[in-house]
Amino acid sequence: GAGSPVTRLAPTGVAPAAGALRWELPGWAGSVDLLLIATPDGTEPGLSLLSEQAYRRGLTVVAVAPAGTPLAESVSGSHGLFVPMAVAPYDHDEPLAASAPGVLWALLTPLLALLDRTGLLTAPPDTLQKVADRLDAVAERCGPAVVTYSNAAKTLAAELADSLPVVWTEGVSAGPAGRRFAAALAELSGTPAVVAELPEALAAHSALLAGPLAAGADPDDFFRDRVEEAPALHARVVLLRDRPLGGLTAAPAARELALTHDTPISELEPEEGGELETLAELIAVTDFAAVYLALASAPR
Repeated sequence: GAGSPVTRLAPTGVAPAAGALRWELPGWAGSVDLLLIATPDGTEPGLSLLSEQAYRRGLTVVAVAPAGTPLAESVSGSHGLFVPMAVAPYDHDEPLAASAPGVLWALLTPLLALLDRTGLLTAPPDTLQKVADRLDAVAERCGPAVVTYSNAAKTLAAELADSLPVVWTEGVSAGPAGRRFAAALAELSGTPAVVAELPEALAAHSALLAGPLAAGADPDDFFRDRVEEAPALHARVVLLRDRPLGGLTAAPAARELALTHDTPISELEPEEGGELETLAELIAVTDFAAVYLALASAPR
């Protein structure tokens, strides 16, 4: 965010497997930079090599990963800071899914505490406790036992069935939540989605809503045989909103654009709270929705 520039190191390799991936530091990285490594695996040889590369170039290295892994040994051996990842009991023969909500927070929470100590953001223990409380509250509202009509995540999943999600975000917390939601939809349910931030999304996706994916694009859709023919794929806007800075909002314009093109719209807005709390709520609700949509679309 505004505290410090962040560069994501994208891997290279021939396959998305632990042994095939490699990461390279940018040419400008040096002694004034901090390398953060977060992984639910820890056996990736490329990450151990990255840690050693960072040590040779004078970077400070912090890693969060399961204890007893090659990465833990590499970081500790090169005078970096290793933080053991807290994991619930699970079958060690099964790999951890990186998209699982519990895995996300097990990796992210230690990093938040670290960045609070370095002054890059405000995440003292009481704030992290509020995040945990917010996640618990979402689980109570959106869990499997809660019926659809009072479950925001199940409702959203039902609305997105046979739709192309067009995810629009507004606010500091909503942006990363929207990008994660689109990635989770693709990974878990095979649902493609497009995502953009307001107000740029209004221009970027205007033609999309007016094209063949618009809800009113097929005048013969009313007469389609619902039993014999698969439903046509139509766009549905998902508006994820945090309270934007200064109170300025493009939400009315977004609703007008969607309705002008007969495009249905779903909206999610977190309850009031700090930036991390609202981020946690948006991620949790959309994670639940992605899982429910995957379950609904899975082969019987």
